Amino acid sequence: MPESTQVPTPYTGPQAWLGPDMVNRPDEWLHHWTPDEIAEIEMAADSVAHQVILDITADDFPLPMIKAVLAGIKSDILHGRGFAMLRGLPVDQWSMDKTARVYWGLGVHIGLPVSQNSKGHALGHVKNVQRDLEKATSRGYERTDRLPFHTDTADIVGLFCRKPAKSGGDSLIVSSTSIYNEVARRRPDLAAVLLQPLQRSFLSENPDEKNRLVDVPLFMPEDGRMIGHYVRGHIYKAQALPGVRLFTDEQKEALALVDSIADDPAFFLDMQFQLGDIQFLCNHTILHSRRAFKDFEDFDERRHLLRLWLACKDGPVLPHWMVDAYDSGHANGRQDGYYRPTIPLKVPLDAEKNKMSKQILKSI
Repeated sequence: MPESTQVPTPYTGPQAWLGPDMVNRPDEWLHHWTPDEIAEIEMAADSVAHQVILDITADDFPLPMIKAVLAGIKSDILHGRGFAMLRGLPVDQWSMDKTARVYWGLGVHIGLPVSQNSKGHALGHVKNVQRDLEKATSRGYERTDRLPFHTDTADIVGLFCRKPAKSGGDSLIVSSTSIYNEVARRRPDLAAVLLQPLQRSFLSENPDEKNRLVDVPLFMPEDGRMIGHYVRGHIYKAQALPGVRLFTDEQKEALALVDSIADDPAFFLDMQFQLGDIQFLCNHTILHSRRAFKDFEDFDERRHLLRLWLACKDGPVLPHWMVDAYDSGHANGRQDGYYRPTIPLKVPLDAEKNKMSKQILKSI
């Protein structure tokens, strides 16, 4: 159990923001690429056109003019407000291969790409592959329904909009620090509950690890800031496993309060993806969600975001809970996503189409 159950006082640092305030301050978090910056990015991508994407490093992808810009953005993401949007890349003029190289090249200037699933994908594809009917085994990024607020298992998650949805699909983000502050203000008793560890399961992603549980609180004070970590599905699915600690009434009430605050427009920021946008978020201080969306029938025209999970050795100090649960020893002491030593990292260049047969679909 935690060393102390004392509820910390509210946090007032840059991580404690409110969505309506951020709407009026886009100059702080929205970067518009200049023509010269785009030219430098394209030149760097062309220089690695024949290199294996997985092997491309920051040194291989030279950005002499943009390097300082990215360093400032990275600092804001890891140690400031926790998010940024980079806008204006001409992705509609690029092949899938060049798009992947651009995104990977920018990403490795910020952190180390890590595995996002049990297949070892270091470059992910957020795309509707018609798995709405397979919710028990599919991930939310493969469907069109709304996603609950959550964090991912890496320092930073990045999304690059290659194709927007027909309608909907807005990205919603909220400060987990502000959520903690509000819980502590309304119900300090429930804030204390959320400082206690909650068991989490990885069964939905890695069936071979059905008995693996990690024990991590939702809120963890560390080094003068509040670190948040919340994947509701992992927490609730653990309840079905043998030997797990069953929820108390207070834990159920506390999780419901977190969800209600995250879903409040007074707290979240609505970010609408435009073609070519790149969004970077710090998982330690930001929860993210997505509205449901309508998509195109043509698979090639469907909403398509490329995703990176990045481990950053210069990220915030992590609580021992996070290190004990997620440090595999392969990501500079940081969270290492879904790393498994028997599965090599891969960089697929497109999403996998649904393999359900038409006969199965018709029978449902």
